[in-house]
Amino acid sequence: MDAFYASVEQRDDPQLRGKPVIVAWLGKRSVVCAASYEARSFGVRSAMPAVRAERLCPDAIFVPPDFTRYRAVSHSVREIFKLHTDMIEPLSLDEAYLDVTANKTGLSTATLVARTIREQIRQELNLTASAGVAPNKFLAKLASDWRKPDGLFVIKPENIDGFLLPLPVGRLPGVGKVTGEKLAKLGVQTVGDLRALDLSVLEHQFGRYGLRLHELACGIDDSAVVPDRPTQSISVEDTFEHDMPLVETEAMIQRLAEKLWSASRKESRIARTVVLKMKTSEFKILTRSHTPCSPPSSCEELTDIALKLRERVDLGPQQRYRLVGVGLSNFREPEETAAQPALFE
Repeated sequence: MDAFYASVEQRDDPQLRGKPVIVAWLGKRSVVCAASYEARSFGVRSAMPAVRAERLCPDAIFVPPDFTRYRAVSHSVREIFKLHTDMIEPLSLDEAYLDVTANKTGLSTATLVARTIREQIRQELNLTASAGVAPNKFLAKLASDWRKPDGLFVIKPENIDGFLLPLPVGRLPGVGKVTGEKLAKLGVQTVGDLRALDLSVLEHQFGRYGLRLHELACGIDDSAVVPDRPTQSISVEDTFEHDMPLVETEAMIQRLAEKLWSASRKESRIARTVVLKMKTSEFKILTRSHTPCSPPSSCEELTDIALKLRERVDLGPQQRYRLVGVGLSNFREPEETAAQPALFE
C-alpha cells in the first residue's frame, strides 16, 4: 500500500488531500509513523523523529495514528487478496507476499492478477497500491518499490540479469552500512560486481551469509510464500518525554505490560518468555529476558516478571533511560506448554 496510514487519513478527511500529512503524535520523543508523498518531497520519512520532520516540513499537518482504523482497512485489503489466492504471507498491515502460481479467478498471468487486485483496491477502498511481479519473493519485493506510488513493475525470468546486475549492492536485503563497507573493500559496488566474486571469498568474509549474498546476486530465492505464519514474538514500547532514572520507570512498565497482555489474548499460541528492553540516553539498547517454568497466566504475573527483569538492569543510579519496552516471545502451541507433572508426590 502507498503511504498507507497517511493515505487512509487523506481518504477519510478531504481537507488533508494534496497536503503534506505526517502521522505521528506530537512531542519531542515521537517518531513518524507515516508520511504522505507531499511530505516525503521535503525529506520526511517513517521512523524519523517528529521534531526533525517538523523542521523539514513546517507546513505539515500532524495527525495522531489510529491503528484500529488502519487494521480494519488492512483487513479489507486482505479480503481482496483472498478473492485471488489463499497463499498470502502478510509482512505488516500494509504489505504482503502473494503466490498466484494457481489463482482462483483463472487469470492467465501474474501480471493480470496484480493489475486486477490494484484496480479492486482503488475501486472498493479508494486507495492505491503498488505491486511487484517476479519469479520469487526477493525480486518481487524489489519490483514492488520500483514504481511507487501507484505503480506496477514486472521482472520476467529472461529480464532478471538486466534488472539486477546494475543495481547498487545496498539494494540487497541485509546489506546495510557495515556489510556495504566490507563489500566496498572487496571492490563491490553493484550486484554485478558481487556476482563476479568467487563464492569462497564471500563465505570467508561473511560466513553463512556469504552464500545468501551469492544467491541474491544470482537472483535466486527459494523461500516459499508461507500463509498464516505463526507469531514469533510481540512487543510494545514507548519513549519517555524526558530521560529518567531506572527507579522511575515502574509506571510505564506496568502500562506497557497491560497493553501487551491485552494484545497477547488474541493469539492462539502461548508465549513462554518475557523480555524487557531498555534504551539509555546514549541510545544503548539493553535487553533482559526470563522463561518461567510455566507461562505467565495473568497480567499481574506478566507485570511482576517485567519489573523483576528491571532489577537486572544495573548501570548505576546516575544512568538515564529514554525508552522502555516489554515483549513476549518463544510462542508455543497450548499442548506444548502444559505443566510437566511432578516427579515426586
